[in-house]
Amino acid sequence: MFVKHKQWMAQHGRYYKNEEEKVKRFKIFKENVQHIESFNREGSHTYKLRINKFADLTNEEFLAKYGGNLKPSFSMIPSNQSSFEYGNVKDVPPSLDWRDHNAVTPVQNQGQCGCCWAFTAVAAIEGIEAIRSGELTPLSEQHILDCNYGHEGCQGGRMDHAFDFVAKNGGLASDTDYPYTGTQGACAINKPSSLSSRITGFVFVPNNDEAALLAAVANQPVSVAIDPKLFQFYHSGVLTGECGTNLTHAVTVVGYGESEDGVKFWLVKNSWGAEWGDNGYVKVQRNVDAKEGMCGIAMFPSYPTA
Repeated sequence: MFVKHKQWMAQHGRYYKNEEEKVKRFKIFKENVQHIESFNREGSHTYKLRINKFADLTNEEFLAKYGGNLKPSFSMIPSNQSSFEYGNVKDVPPSLDWRDHNAVTPVQNQGQCGCCWAFTAVAAIEGIEAIRSGELTPLSEQHILDCNYGHEGCQGGRMDHAFDFVAKNGGLASDTDYPYTGTQGACAINKPSSLSSRITGFVFVPNNDEAALLAAVANQPVSVAIDPKLFQFYHSGVLTGECGTNLTHAVTVVGYGESEDGVKFWLVKNSWGAEWGDNGYVKVQRNVDAKEGMCGIAMFPSYPTA
């Protein structure tokens, strides 16, 4: 196990400040590897785990570092929920993957900056723009980080605030013009003439309603808040089991389907790099008994209007 930890450290460029820290991290790494191997051996699960860059963190540390970047308020029912335009949509295809329709850009890595809220907003805007225009353009998370009116940054924010900024700002720069740096900086390119994308506003999907979420996703990628408790070592398959509704992370639903085992799922794009999960994606169980959906996925969905 010591050799495995050493190889893992080299692979991920991990260094520890002293021997005491190294011993502590090795112990956590060993326990995590044993958990992953035991879990995968059981064979009764609908998904698999894998050792990844989070392997020397406890689940509590992982959640504190990578799952505390969303600041939604659930005390108020969104005022524009009544404008949900897909309420009468009943006939949707049995499965859908917006990647097949050239409406999803490659998975990115938000790094140490807690701006999942900006990444999911941008992914949803990229999606509706591509669906409307037929052209897929990678857009700028950094533009939102640096220039949004609420000054929400690497310590967290909300995707609806990001949509609101882009709509009022007259658009969003392309990723080429305003590349991601992983830190919040001074606002740069912010003139409508230089902006690649425009949206008119955003809409909240009726909360705690997976049927409404399905109708929305059948028409465009949708931003959602989620509890990432089970995400740490996810590798493949459909995520099922006891999750929770501590909505501290934001991701994008870019499709849905059903596994070979008959488990219905949401196809979710994350922002932890392509080496995490299933090439940067996770399949989250769909149509669960709880009205809020698996990991709270149906509690706080929203999408941009173009």
